[in-house]
Amino acid sequence: MPKREFLPFVALAVTLLFSITACTDVSAVPQIKKPNLPKPGSFDPNMVKDIQVETAPVLPTVSANAKAIYQAGVAAGNNGKAFSKLGDCMTENPYFLGPFGNGQYELGKYGELKTLIDQFGHAAFARPSLAAAGGFNVAGPLDSTWSDPKTCTGGESPLDCEYRLNKPSLVVIMFGTNDVAYTDADQFNYYLRSIVATTVDKNILPLLSTFPTRPENAEKSHQLNQIVIKIGQDYDIPVMNLNRALSTLPNQGVNPKDTQHLSVPPDTRTDIFDDAHLQYGFPIRNLVTLQAMQAVLSSMK
Repeated sequence: MPKREFLPFVALAVTLLFSITACTDVSAVPQIKKPNLPKPGSFDPNMVKDIQVETAPVLPTVSANAKAIYQAGVAAGNNGKAFSKLGDCMTENPYFLGPFGNGQYELGKYGELKTLIDQFGHAAFARPSLAAAGGFNVAGPLDSTWSDPKTCTGGESPLDCEYRLNKPSLVVIMFGTNDVAYTDADQFNYYLRSIVATTVDKNILPLLSTFPTRPENAEKSHQLNQIVIKIGQDYDIPVMNLNRALSTLPNQGVNPKDTQHLSVPPDTRTDIFDDAHLQYGFPIRNLVTLQAMQAVLSSMK
């Protein structure tokens, strides 16, 4: 992937849009967690050194705070049948969730996921994201330079453009593949927190994901994944640990020819969940993502 430079200017709102009737007990209204953004240059590696990526749960726990974000968003007009995807080439890739848009998937023993797929509808899975692109690092979605001029307004970031047009209730976020090479830990921490803060301010629930280990720099991959988990803890939002789910696969689920992309079965079917296909990275990512989305939505009932 070519290196790109991203220097976005991010304005973060801090107002929660939540309607309260005159007879409501204000003390009973859920207060959504919105930590202050750190100043650039203030990251301390000690803040994440005890986080164990290798043992953190693969599927997320959905907290009361996460429910409050989601429910406030739906009440404010976010579409309960729309989700967005933020990320780099791993997310823009048509093998990620896209095949579930054609209705030809085979869920095998995970047949309960059909309810989730039907709830969003095939079009939601087939839809490309305006905030996912090959070459993006974590700052990319915040930089208006990379917005689609045919779709987005002048000065609008890819992130804001995607949210304005799609009105999602949930967004799947995974960065790190390019950041291992081009982004230091302080910048990664700051920009990922900026993305999460902007998302929460719009009452859209972020679903964070750890990313696959880059074999040429496993140590930095580990640290950036620790940051992902730490941000999830600080904002009390769900995190799916894809890194752990991939850890038992050949080459940890990464294509050994380029070390940047997840592996794909010989028949290129990443929407079949049998034992043979689940030995490859993209089918595992699709399965874990659908399971995590299901965990989130089932908790809202």
